Amino acid sequence: MVKLEGLLVKFLIWRMRHISNRNFVIILGGVIGAITGLAAVILKTSVHYLEEFLTGGFSEQLPNFLYLGFPMLGILITVLIAKYWFKERLGHGITQILYAVAKRSSIMQRTKMYSRMITSAITVGLGGSVGLEAPIVVTGSAIGSNIGNLMHLNQKKRTLLIGCGAAGAISAIFNSPVAGVIFSMEVILSDVTITMFIPLLIASVAGSLISLTLLGDEVLFSFRLTDDFVAADSPYYILLGILCGLVSVYFTRMTYRVESVITKIKNDLGRAVTGGILLGIIIFIFPPMYGEGYNTIKLLLAGRESEMLNGSLFFANINHIYFLMFFTCAILLVKPIASALTIGSGGSGGIFAPSLFIGGVSGHLFASTVNLLGTNQISTSNFTLVGMCGVMSGVLYAPLTAIFLIAEITSGYELFVPLMLVSAIAYMTSSFFEKHSLYTKHLVESGDLIQYDKDRLVLSKIELSKIIEKDLMIASPENNLSELVDLVRASKRNIFPVVNDEQQLVGVVTLDDIREIMFDHEKYEVTMVKELMHSPPAFISSHENMQSVMRKFEKSGAWNLPVIDDGKYIGFLSKSRIFNTYRKQLIRQQYE
Repeated sequence: MVKLEGLLVKFLIWRMRHISNRNFVIILGGVIGAITGLAAVILKTSVHYLEEFLTGGFSEQLPNFLYLGFPMLGILITVLIAKYWFKERLGHGITQILYAVAKRSSIMQRTKMYSRMITSAITVGLGGSVGLEAPIVVTGSAIGSNIGNLMHLNQKKRTLLIGCGAAGAISAIFNSPVAGVIFSMEVILSDVTITMFIPLLIASVAGSLISLTLLGDEVLFSFRLTDDFVAADSPYYILLGILCGLVSVYFTRMTYRVESVITKIKNDLGRAVTGGILLGIIIFIFPPMYGEGYNTIKLLLAGRESEMLNGSLFFANINHIYFLMFFTCAILLVKPIASALTIGSGGSGGIFAPSLFIGGVSGHLFASTVNLLGTNQISTSNFTLVGMCGVMSGVLYAPLTAIFLIAEITSGYELFVPLMLVSAIAYMTSSFFEKHSLYTKHLVESGDLIQYDKDRLVLSKIELSKIIEKDLMIASPENNLSELVDLVRASKRNIFPVVNDEQQLVGVVTLDDIREIMFDHEKYEVTMVKELMHSPPAFISSHENMQSVMRKFEKSGAWNLPVIDDGKYIGFLSKSRIFNTYRKQLIRQQYE
């Protein structure tokens, strides 16, 4: 270990002499993209072959009762591994990346470089109704963060390398380098300059090349367009955009609602078993809920939607257009519940693939309905693809990523106009009802993520615990004026907290409170501190966010407020100290 550290120091010294920071970050971006691409290949193929091993022998005409047990087993194993091996909570991976960038100086746990690969492979391979994109993005981002930390790069560059990992992940898992770059810019990075853009490009290309070289077409999701875009169908695309926006709102709200219900079960194993059983029942009734769902999308695109019913106990022998539409509508409504149960009960995965799944189902259902009504005949495959773009845009709030992802999946830009139209309308419709995306909603509500407000963003980076003043001289309520004057002589401050024997703050005395009597010696022995003290206008907890603290300063009009934790006096916080720290933080960010 000592030898490795010595070699690292020598390398860093050599690097500083021969490679500029800019070029070094570009090189690291390529390395991170390649490593992430390899990780994506390993994860994708592992899940693909695990699914084939477990379900490849299932009869297409008979019900498969193992669907009832596989999901619960996968979630239970995932929870045990996460709790006792990695000692971490899983949840929504992209949300955790955003939290690390906003609140942890872009430092991510080392275990996240591989923990999500293992847990998501088990969860999804055994039927968890979620996607692999978020886990591989977490993996790539953690690789970027830890390499940046190892190379002693500052927070700004670590954040950029996190973005490189995310770009390489999306690029590799879909073979879509442009979408990988745009996803990183739209979702992970809040401020991108030209100098930051180049490493993202290199990382995305590296991830795509690794994926293209090692992954087979049967594993990657891709589709060749068979129908041309017809401009006369534009009114239908507008209606599809509105539908996708409404479906996105349903997806977001239903996901939060189901997760909030399932997480009320506090016992981890009990929650895993409960969620796993419910998920197993859903998959048993609706087999398309098993895993990521891309196989179902391929069936819809190929016009073989009747095969969705294969393996179902209740519906396998029914092949009627009206029932197929009913079944399609049912899986559209049930998919968010299945995804939320998977994640909420402790499984590992993301909502990237479920949003594409629901979008494809929505587009196909819409086109089938229009064709059935006979008013016009439109391409079900085109509307399926454009629907994927619409719901992804409305759920992730990443319209550009959605547009370029579908364009690259289809290996062309034939659908670029309807993709842009539907993506924009779906995003506007969804954001009208939900201000924040599913990834950011919880973080914004808790004050852990500040978007589009530079002042609040800088303020949020100030760590309250580091600016609490603990050097104030403390008075006892039983002290007299003479003893208080002695404190005044020894102190350089004009405020004195009054604390009892239980370390509880009972009041505050300021220099203004005793200015008129501090030289009256006749009152020294008869005037007590408890007669002079007064209550502060507000209290602060060291666990509060800075926005809440500043609101208390503004509302109270005070320049100094006491910090109290669990009823115990900790220290004081001054507005001038906050302003000074804010200024230093602003200068540091501008310098970086």
